[in-house]
Amino acid sequence: MHINSRFGHMMQDYYLDQVRKISVKRKKVLAEIKNPLQAKQYIDSVRKKIAASFGPLPERTPLNASTVGIIRKRGFTIEKVIFYSRPDFPVTGNLYLPSGIKGKFPAVLGLCGHAQSGKAEPAYQSFCQGLVLKGYAVFIIDPVSQGERYQFLNTPDAEEISGRCCSEHNMMGKQLRLTGEFFGTWRAWDGIRGLDYLLSRPEVDTSRIGVTGNSGGGTLTAYVNALDDRPTMAAPGCFITTYLHNMGNEIPSDCEQIPPDILKYGLEMSDFIIARAPRPVIILSQKNDFFDPRGAMEAYEDARHIYSLLGAKNNVRIEIGPDSHGYTPANRESMYRFFNEFALVKKDDREPEIKACETADLQSAPDGQTINLPDSKLLRSFTTETAVSLRQSRKKITSKDGLKSAVLKKLAIKIPESVPAHRILRLAVYASTPPYIFFNRFAIETEPGITAILNQRCGKDLYHIPVADKALLYIPHLSAFEELKNGLNLDFGTDSLLFGLDVRGIGETTPQTCNICDDNFFSPYNYDYFYAAHGIMLGKPYLGGKVLDVLAAAKLLKSRGVKQIHLVGRGQGSIAAAFAGLLSDDISRVTLLNAPFAYEEMVQSPVTRWPLSCMIPGILETLDLPDVYNALAGKKLKITDPWDAMFKPLTKSKISSLNKKYSIKEAIAGGKQC
Repeated sequence: MHINSRFGHMMQDYYLDQVRKISVKRKKVLAEIKNPLQAKQYIDSVRKKIAASFGPLPERTPLNASTVGIIRKRGFTIEKVIFYSRPDFPVTGNLYLPSGIKGKFPAVLGLCGHAQSGKAEPAYQSFCQGLVLKGYAVFIIDPVSQGERYQFLNTPDAEEISGRCCSEHNMMGKQLRLTGEFFGTWRAWDGIRGLDYLLSRPEVDTSRIGVTGNSGGGTLTAYVNALDDRPTMAAPGCFITTYLHNMGNEIPSDCEQIPPDILKYGLEMSDFIIARAPRPVIILSQKNDFFDPRGAMEAYEDARHIYSLLGAKNNVRIEIGPDSHGYTPANRESMYRFFNEFALVKKDDREPEIKACETADLQSAPDGQTINLPDSKLLRSFTTETAVSLRQSRKKITSKDGLKSAVLKKLAIKIPESVPAHRILRLAVYASTPPYIFFNRFAIETEPGITAILNQRCGKDLYHIPVADKALLYIPHLSAFEELKNGLNLDFGTDSLLFGLDVRGIGETTPQTCNICDDNFFSPYNYDYFYAAHGIMLGKPYLGGKVLDVLAAAKLLKSRGVKQIHLVGRGQGSIAAAFAGLLSDDISRVTLLNAPFAYEEMVQSPVTRWPLSCMIPGILETLDLPDVYNALAGKKLKITDPWDAMFKPLTKSKISSLNKKYSIKEAIAGGKQC
């Protein structure tokens, strides 16, 4: 028998309720802004919150820009450019310049959406040519993991993500989160440095500067607009809606589109526009876009309220095109019209005939990839260096109480003080003939809107949680029922009760929502990623909730008379078990099966299968899993058959090597000899 996900809408309802409450509160805040002074105060607060979300921007370093080739077309030229947004981090771009026109040109920074070919995508070539033929200088750059900047080509274990821009983005994004960085900041910084290059050109009129892009490029346009004071106009396409609509419509976003704490700060997408009010901005949406045009209209209305108070209501506009997601001709012409008006360009708004170049003709790097340049590092190399630096520099937490405090802060939870309420569910029976195996089931209400399912595996049906001195509480990798039905290969004693706990998001609470890829738990854009992403935006890590579920279950068992709780976690469950074991005085012993050795190892490996939901933003700034393991020595910690970053068993030699690196006190069992 397989128990279906009977609580499959729990996580969707839980997060939707939280985002909706934030949205309602924000609407009230906006409604109370009734004069220019209040509007300016709100703008100032928005800028500060966005800056806090993105973190400090890097130091400006020499661009070391070079033009490596020129393409000559009727009416314009295309320069093939390479510059360095950071030392050893090259960016490829194309600079479109009008021919035969004297004087300085208004200029536009072009930012690409999630197209494999980056700046060579026909739609993006189209708006570049459309603008340059109207007298604009246009600089369009390749995003990281697109065009000429792929990061995982010929990388072991990366076959599933190599050359797939969104998958590459999400891999780098979750590794960066462990070190406390936001992938969106890297993306925005590339754009800001692209703007530096564009403004350095003598042909450019720095008083007339636009930014535009679609989808992922619309995202970056919104970010650059909010973070930089130099653009004079912006046209983000097919991105601006509301976080509430994305949540309600079950739309996962690329990892640069989930700014940390952005919802915690009470912000919405329109705030990326409001941050620079009254700068002229046109929101470009589409009638059939998955970035809901209803949300785009709400964003416009929010921004228009602030702009109106500043006496500039005509500076913010919206165009909802007739098409599906994309920078289609109708939206491109809306952008031309808007930029022409505010750049004082007397040209018609129609798009001229476009003849796209071949991808290879637009390439700047050797063989079309920046990794072939002599001074080039992959983004993940920066991340691994940061992880090592953090380990070497962070102050060791010497007391157990200090470690508990640090963990609680990172998980954004509090240890439950009261015994949680629980309901008694229908029992499940495994085996078609005697001896039957019964699973007695209890629903623990760990916080409002969240239920963790406690399964008790035994030989008879019991209506209530039985009383015993000892219990083994098992936290599974994916499903307590599936992993316990054949028993555990653990000597937990015949006098112990055996329980399995489905924490939020697994087993019976596995979401039946947001399945845009397939039902594979680990698919890059599936439900697990979706809710982990919202946890980051809310400033409440998904893992923190899972740990809270374990703590509540332990407190419930303790209230039923259990004196000794042996906590066992496997795979994903081992991480929640380790943190719960550290935090709970109700747990007397901890065993971890297939646990990761360290968060740092998830960064050091080019690719990791451990999902975003297992990670804690910025954890490596403060501590790592070995610190927790060492603190569990008093609870007879045993780690058996640890897994590497790819969920593969570590060899004995690798275990020995890692044990020396991280100085874990307890012996680690298992591992196959090389």
